Amino acid sequence: MTISVTTRQVVGPEDTARRDTQGLRDGFVIEGMFRPDEINLTYSHLDRMIVGGVVPVSGPLTIEHVKETGTDRFLDRREAAIVNIGGAGVVTVDGADHVLGNKEALYVGMGAKALTFASRDQGEPTHFYLLSAPAHRTCPTVLITIDMAKKVVTGSAAEANARTINQYVHPDVCESCQLLVGLTMFEPGSVWNTMPAHVHDRRMEVYLYFGMEETTRIFHFMGEPSETRHVVLKNHDAVLSPGWSIHSGAGTGRYSFIWAMAGDNMSFTDMDKVPMEALR
Repeated sequence: MTISVTTRQVVGPEDTARRDTQGLRDGFVIEGMFRPDEINLTYSHLDRMIVGGVVPVSGPLTIEHVKETGTDRFLDRREAAIVNIGGAGVVTVDGADHVLGNKEALYVGMGAKALTFASRDQGEPTHFYLLSAPAHRTCPTVLITIDMAKKVVTGSAAEANARTINQYVHPDVCESCQLLVGLTMFEPGSVWNTMPAHVHDRRMEVYLYFGMEETTRIFHFMGEPSETRHVVLKNHDAVLSPGWSIHSGAGTGRYSFIWAMAGDNMSFTDMDKVPMEALR
């Protein structure tokens, strides 16, 4: 078994403004994470966040050592959050099994020696979405169901953005060192996320779009508020967002997205809102 790791360097706002479409995708878009019997990770220099997909089909897949972290074991100085967006699966943490249904999450504290991933049914394999950030203390490993998540109902049908934000790894739900993770779901007919837009220079963010039909596309907007750019994303694509960039999108059909943050603080509401008239 091999673990594929791609490294992404930090891209600044001036560079972003000059990039063409492929240049933007090379810097920020993560594709092809979820492939059968593979572990695919992206190591981003944005707050050292690791983003990845694990799809065990033929048998279990294990992450113990990742060279790019520079430690003996993957989680020696890291914490992780795993969200299941496929069929039922099992994550084994140092011999303890945790069964995750669809849209359930597992927080794993710093110091775990190995993570092993398996599907309960090969005919309906799980798709584990993995997020990991550096940590300085150990927090308890916790299984989080969608019912346990803190729910924030926001937006409106009139603005085509009525949605529920399910906060999974959040101080009110699950103790963590710096990771914040949640899942946003939309009411029928609503297509806009995170608009009006905002930035938060204290924290980076990454979005994973999923639950989409094959032909559905997301127009994801990024860049400085006065110098916006966009990329077009399909099901299971992720996009990195630096602290200086907006992160907003609209879909041509039904979708959900998982957001994750790492950085200076754990305050979900710490954001600098961007007035609509400031967008260019």
